[in-house]
Amino acid sequence: MSIATKHGDRGETGLIGGGRVSKADARVEAYGTIDELGASLGLARAICEDEEINSLTKEIQRELFAVSGAVANPQAESHEPPYVTDAMIENLTAHVHRIEATEGILSDWSLPGEHAAAAAYDLARTICRRAERCVVRLAESEPNVPAQVTAYLNRLSDLLWLFGRLLELRAGVNSRLRDGEHEGPKWSRAW
Repeated sequence: MSIATKHGDRGETGLIGGGRVSKADARVEAYGTIDELGASLGLARAICEDEEINSLTKEIQRELFAVSGAVANPQAESHEPPYVTDAMIENLTAHVHRIEATEGILSDWSLPGEHAAAAAYDLARTICRRAERCVVRLAESEPNVPAQVTAYLNRLSDLLWLFGRLLELRAGVNSRLRDGEHEGPKWSRAW
């Protein structure tokens, strides 16, 4: 069997559980963006030399297949076991809290690009936020998108921002956006 089935040549694709929709469908856009996120994490992992962050990233990439499944399946709300569990979200939250508590971690806006692997995680974070927006739009129009998907992506984007800052901290890199002369109130670090 070939990967070139030709079934999508007319701009449609199949969904988990059956049925075909336009490749421009909001559901396809959402799970396609999650796929893009997984690929961007692969690039970040490939250039990252930090074993801890590499291991966590690989775990996240595997989880993203379940997250994508929750979006790709119109019957995901009734799927047992659930694609995305509260435990998955709690695990991300625990990593966020652990890294936030690291002495010296940046607690202000950062300027991506001071460290290659950190910049790759910053790019992945922006894709994660776009995936989150796609899922929210889908959930607003279709009631059967599990709420855990949005929570997972929201928490993941925070963690990806922290991965970048932790890499910079460990490398002795300063990525602060503000230089001391232009101080102001601290805003949400992960957008």
